[in-house]
Amino acid sequence: MVSILQKSIACLGVMLLALPIQMQAQTDSLLQHATLERVVNFALKHQPAVQQALLDQEITERAIKGKLADWYPQINFVFNYQHNFELPVNIIGGNEVRFGVDHTSATQFNATQTIFNRDVLLAGKTASQVRLQSSQVAARTKIDVVVNVTKAFYDVLATLQQIKIGEEDIIRLKRSLKDASSQYAAGVADKTDYKRATILLRNSEANLKSNQEALKYKHAVLKTLIGYPDNAPLNIVYDSLQMENEVALDTLQLPDYTQHIDYQILYTQKELQAANVSYSKWSYLPSANLFGSYNFNFLNNSFNELYNTRIPNSYAGVTLSLPLFQGNKRNLKVQEQTLGLKRIDWDLVNLQSKLTTEYTRAMASYKSSLASYLALQENVALAREVYDVIQLQYKNGVRAYLDVTIAETDLRSARISYFNALYQVLASKLDVQKALNQIKF
Repeated sequence: MVSILQKSIACLGVMLLALPIQMQAQTDSLLQHATLERVVNFALKHQPAVQQALLDQEITERAIKGKLADWYPQINFVFNYQHNFELPVNIIGGNEVRFGVDHTSATQFNATQTIFNRDVLLAGKTASQVRLQSSQVAARTKIDVVVNVTKAFYDVLATLQQIKIGEEDIIRLKRSLKDASSQYAAGVADKTDYKRATILLRNSEANLKSNQEALKYKHAVLKTLIGYPDNAPLNIVYDSLQMENEVALDTLQLPDYTQHIDYQILYTQKELQAANVSYSKWSYLPSANLFGSYNFNFLNNSFNELYNTRIPNSYAGVTLSLPLFQGNKRNLKVQEQTLGLKRIDWDLVNLQSKLTTEYTRAMASYKSSLASYLALQENVALAREVYDVIQLQYKNGVRAYLDVTIAETDLRSARISYFNALYQVLASKLDVQKALNQIKF
């Protein structure tokens, strides 16, 4: 009984010690403060597409090693047993003569060594290019993840700012509604001011609710893009001042297409296609292999005595195989692969044209967004100043409430447009950096 109690206490102690570790592991898998940098890093570790790309790299590496293994000697062991119900018959002098024994068995150790084989040679020649292509595809996947996650992060921020502006508007409109109600009660203003204030307040509350629901969806999109648990909280943290400082971009930069990841992938594909051309030409060369075998043969009419006596034999040799005529198949295959290589050259020309268009579009979008952002930055300050003046004049009975509602609408629109422009210019900058192959991960 004491032993059982001691074991139970020990198990409980182990469970209690393991609990903090499990809780820490769960905490580490979540983001306590979801800054843009942390969100991107989380995506690079947990996004399914990135993990699949990394697994594809490992699969490619295993495949390369499997192909290169054919250069090593191939050793096999073979065991054989055969029981003859009726021995083979041969006719000698018109008589049937049976040869052989009832039981035969053999064990064989076979070895082959490739001297020249175009399949194995191709694997050795292209191993580095295949590895490079796999790493380039993984890099492009990471670039796409960084761009998509960053844009989704900015989209969430834009909605958060709209919610923040909506909440501030509601506070301000409630105060305006209270002022309009007081002036209506005092007989200073008619009830239209009160009703206008009520309409504006209800519209703002409806817009706030709409943005709050949209935020749930955009949060879900961001979680999906970074591989984040659906039910876990994701508290977005950002620094508006820092984001404003990151707006600038050197617009005099020119793209180097040879450094673009898509160009590099296609160029690696060209090198692999050139290897395929060589592979087709190697079909005119002979294949050569060394081979050898060591055998133990067992022959006896009695199964019980079959393995009492062994009869060894061994041999070694070389195989040389050279196809002489295949109906012009080899020449046509060389032509086919050569045409494929020329086609990739045109793919490179076409890709360069597309990259030029992509860069031009991204830079035009950035410059346009930057101009809008700078203009709206000034409009916010002006709209706030106008609103404050008109609000003060309305309280003093100088202005009509209609002017207040117009100023309120202008201020809200200017603030929302400003933040939308900020995130748009940052997203456009990201497109330019992608076109310049400047996305870091």
